[in-house]
Amino acid sequence: MFEVLVYVYENYWRGDACPEPQQLGRKLSAVGFEADEIAEALRWLDGLHLASHNPHLTKPAVPALPAAALHATDSLRVYSVAEQDHLGAECLGFIHFLETADILAPALREIVLDRAMAANHHPVTLDDLKITILMVYWSLGEEPDALVLDELCDDASDRIAH
Repeated sequence: MFEVLVYVYENYWRGDACPEPQQLGRKLSAVGFEADEIAEALRWLDGLHLASHNPHLTKPAVPALPAAALHATDSLRVYSVAEQDHLGAECLGFIHFLETADILAPALREIVLDRAMAANHHPVTLDDLKITILMVYWSLGEEPDALVLDELCDDASDRIAH
């Protein structure tokens, strides 16, 4: 499924530029993705659309969720046992890193967690979590800061320790 999401991210500038699910499914099929991968990705994208356009997270009369407007200074998140099991220490640590760096606001964190928990892969890998975070920004029509984008797209296994 994550390969399909990467394809969608790379080929459609923003979430609102993405075709309707039926048309997107046909395009993905024509590219060569398997039917079950497409169906899973389309369900996941539908959930992303619902989560990112939640009226409780947006201000009235604002059509999209502005990332900068969602920052809260006093937020504490306690992860359930199911979330800890599904995401693992590495993913939860990365989410904490993004929060403390003021990159991932609490409302965005909740969307990321919702979509990460919706993934059928158990446990979610760090690479899959990074794709999830990119897709959340994508669905909001936001592009992360260049350094954040580099962190989300960087393959840490190629790094040499100094």
